[in-house]
Amino acid sequence: MATSQSPLDRQPDKLDYASPTQFKFGILQLPKVEFFTVSANVPGISGTPAILNTPFKNIPTMGDKLEYENLSISFIVDEYLENYLSLHNWITGIGFPKNRGQFTTHRDVTSTTPASQRSTSSDIGDVGNATPDKSMYSDANLMILSNKNNPIVEISFEDIFPISLGALDYTQSATDVDNLIVSAEFAYKIYEVKTL
Repeated sequence: MATSQSPLDRQPDKLDYASPTQFKFGILQLPKVEFFTVSANVPGISGTPAILNTPFKNIPTMGDKLEYENLSISFIVDEYLENYLSLHNWITGIGFPKNRGQFTTHRDVTSTTPASQRSTSSDIGDVGNATPDKSMYSDANLMILSNKNNPIVEISFEDIFPISLGALDYTQSATDVDNLIVSAEFAYKIYEVKTL
């Protein structure tokens, strides 16, 4: 049985619209990118339905798996490419295209995310614990701001890592001085939304 509700009770009490320019984005691993970030998204989420087979028509029902889209950001590249190179070094540390030392250097030296204690073995035949990879990930947050620049919603991303970094496009044919803007995409474990 439906309950009756006054139309006045269904009206929203907050009438301000969300502004696409009111946000602050930060990644622990990339402090030099935070100031220059010009866009960031709240990734989409979708649920894959389970299919109930029948002799006639297959019937979709609620599924139990969620798919998250990638996190995408764009940032202005600084003159000395420091923010671009910090992200470039992170993604090459993960993929180590030249040698395994790139992975080790990023994990042990470059990464700002602390790694947990590693156990090593001195004998070739000994099997020890795997080297932890926590320093290859980072956490990030997207803070949604009110029209008065007060934080109202925090979106926390857990264990993000870069999966793509856009190109730097230089040209002599530009008529105006445009800043170089690069896009990057990240995969992550999960994100959570918290109202402040």
